[in-house]
Order: sequence, then C-alpha cells, then structure tokens
Amino acid sequence: MKMISLSFIAFLGFTLTSAAQAKAVDKAVIKTPAAQCEEGKDFIESRLIREAGIIAVNVNYRSRTTTVTWFTDRTNLPEIKIRIAYLGFDADDESADEIAFKKLPVCCKKPIPAPKPVPAKG
Repeated sequence: MKMISLSFIAFLGFTLTSAAQAKAVDKAVIKTPAAQCEEGKDFIESRLIREAGIIAVNVNYRSRTTTVTWFTDRTNLPEIKIRIAYLGFDADDESADEIAFKKLPVCCKKPIPAPKPVPAKG
C-alpha cells in the first residue's frame, strides 16, 4: 500500500512540474507584399494557423505584413517564412512558390504599386 501511495505522489509531482513549465514563445512581423486583399488575408491566416507550433496569425493587408506567434520548440522563423512562400506569398527575403502563386486569388496577383516619391523642400 505504501508503494502505491509513493508512486502516486511521485507521479503527481512529475505531472504538476511539467505542467508548470512555461513554453518559450516568439513573435515576428513578416513582410508579405502580395497579401493586399481580404481574400489573401483569409488564405494566409486559415492555412498558417494549422501548422505545428504556430499559435496565432494576423495578416494586415493594408500594411502588407503578417504577424506570427509560435512555440520556439516546435518551429522557427525561417521555417515559417518557407511555409508562407509555399502558400504563394513572398515572406521577407523568401520568394513565393511559383506554382502556388498562380493558384492565388486574382487580387493577390495585382502588381504592387511603387511608393510615391516625397517632394523635396526648397
């Protein structure tokens, strides 16, 4: 009986200790210039959130950025950028997969307008 009680106490201690350990989380903002419409936003968010280790995805199509939060023990930033590229979107320095890009909604394939030059004072 003592052996069962001690085993139970040891098991409970290990369980509580492992549950109390905080997992390391990281967050980054990635430039996704082709994410320029609501369809592109929904496409990235719905697919990227399914990937292992990713906790949250928020695409801002007005600023053309994607904010991703993930568990560092399951994935990393270069891997996330590759996953975004496989969806058909450029991700910072990672180029979009050409075949996936061709399958994107039409609004995501529009040419990205160049920024307007700021007139010089004087």
